[in-house]
Amino acid sequence: MAKIYGFKFVLVLVLSILINLFFLFDHFVYKDTELSWSKAAAREAELVASISCSGHGRAYLDGIPFQGEPICECNSCYGGKDCSEVLTECLADADSGDPLFLEPFWMQHAASSAVVVAGWHRMSYRFDDYSSISEELEKHIRQLHAVIGNAVTDGRFILFGAGSTQLLNAALFGLSLDDSPSPANIVASIPFYPLYEAQTKYFNSMEFKWKGNASLWKNRSDSSGTFVEFVTSPNNPDGRLMKQVLKGPSSKTIFDHAYYWPHFSAIPTAADEDLMIFTLSKLTGHAGSRFGWAFVRDENIYKRMQMYISLSSMSVSRDTQLRALKLLKVVLKENGKDLFEFGPKTMRNRWERISRSFSSSKRFSFRNLSLNIAIIFKISQDHHQRLLTYSWPSAAYAWIKCERAEDQDCNAVLKTASIIGRGGSIFNAESRYVRLSLIKSQDDFDLLIQNIDALVSKEGGVAYI
Repeated sequence: MAKIYGFKFVLVLVLSILINLFFLFDHFVYKDTELSWSKAAAREAELVASISCSGHGRAYLDGIPFQGEPICECNSCYGGKDCSEVLTECLADADSGDPLFLEPFWMQHAASSAVVVAGWHRMSYRFDDYSSISEELEKHIRQLHAVIGNAVTDGRFILFGAGSTQLLNAALFGLSLDDSPSPANIVASIPFYPLYEAQTKYFNSMEFKWKGNASLWKNRSDSSGTFVEFVTSPNNPDGRLMKQVLKGPSSKTIFDHAYYWPHFSAIPTAADEDLMIFTLSKLTGHAGSRFGWAFVRDENIYKRMQMYISLSSMSVSRDTQLRALKLLKVVLKENGKDLFEFGPKTMRNRWERISRSFSSSKRFSFRNLSLNIAIIFKISQDHHQRLLTYSWPSAAYAWIKCERAEDQDCNAVLKTASIIGRGGSIFNAESRYVRLSLIKSQDDFDLLIQNIDALVSKEGGVAYI
C-alpha cells in the first residue's frame, strides 16, 4: 500500500511539474508570438505598405487620406491614383540633397528596421539615469565608427542633436568664448555649404560674426581675434577631402563629416579632430528623422554645446533615438556588409552613368574624382591585413562647370534643358558652376541622365577640371 501511495505521489509531482512547465512555456514563449496591443498598429502599417504605387511613389501612415483611405504620394514626374501616369514636360530636379537612393535598401529590410512604439513609450523628459542620451544608442554609434574606421571616438564626449544643422550652431556657441573682447570670426573655404553663412547671420549672435572666405585670412595678424573655421570633408558641393586653412592658437575648427561614409568617399584614415559632426541622414538616408551627433574632445566646449542643445530644444526626441538605434542595428549586421555594399555600389553606378553622359561634352565639364580612389586595409586580430573596401568615385554631387564664355549662368543654361541644379553662387563660387544631386530617387536620377544626354547630344568633346 505504501508503494502505491508513493507511486501516486511521484505521479502527481511529475504531472504538477509538467503543467507548470507548460504554463511557463505558454507565458514566455508562446505568448511572445501572439500580438496583443500592437496588432492593430502592425496591421495598419502593413496595409499602408502594401498599397501599390507602381514603383513610382509610396503611401504613408501620416499621409492625407482620400475618402478615409491612404493614397500614393508620387515621385517627381509621376501622377495618377497609383503613380502610373508619366507627366510630360517635367523638370529633372537635381537640386536638393534628399538621400532617397537608399530607400530600396530599407524596403528590402522592412522587417528588421521596423519600430512599433507603445503610447506610453518614454514619456519622460529624461531617461532613468537623468540623461537625455540613450546609452545603447551611444554604444552602437561608437561601434559603427570602429567598424567603418572613419572616426576616432575614444576619449571624446558625445552629443546628440536635431540633425547636423542644430549641432553646427551649437558648435559655434561652444567655441565662442564668453570673455572674448570681440566676436569670433566665422569662415569657410569656397565653395562651402551655404548653411554656415545663413545660420551665422540669421542668429546674429554677439559672440560670433560671419567673415567669409577662409583663405582671405590666412596671413592675418595675431590681433585679428579668434577664428572658427568650418571644414566640410568630403566637401559639399565638390566632394573633395578638405583640411583646415587657418592654423595656430587663435584658430578653431568645426569638422563637418556629414558625407564621410563609404557611399560618398574613400575612407583613407579615421578622422581624429577635436570637434567632429556626423548625421544619420547621409548614413542611412533618414533625413526626416533629424538626428545627428558630435564628438568633442574638450569637456568645457562639450558642456557649452550641451547647454545650447538644452536651451534650444531640451534634447533629441526619445522616439527619434529609438528609430536611430533600430536602424543602426540593421546597419551593423555582419559589420555593415549589406548597407556598405548597397550604398557604394549604387553611387558608383550613378557616377559611371553621369560620367558617360558628359564624356563627349566640350560645353560642360565636371570634377574628376578619380584621385579619390583608395584601397583601405584593416588590421585584423591576427595582425594580417585584409581588404576592407575598394572605393571608386562616388560623391553625393556632381560639380558642373559651363566652359563657354557666353554661359555666364550655368544654372540657367541647364534649366533650358529642363534640369534644376543648385547654382554655384549659392556656395559663394562662380555662377559658371552648378551642383547636381546624385542621391535622390532612381526616378529623379533617370530623368536627370535623360535630359543631360539630350543636351550633350547637340555638341561634342571632353573636358575635365
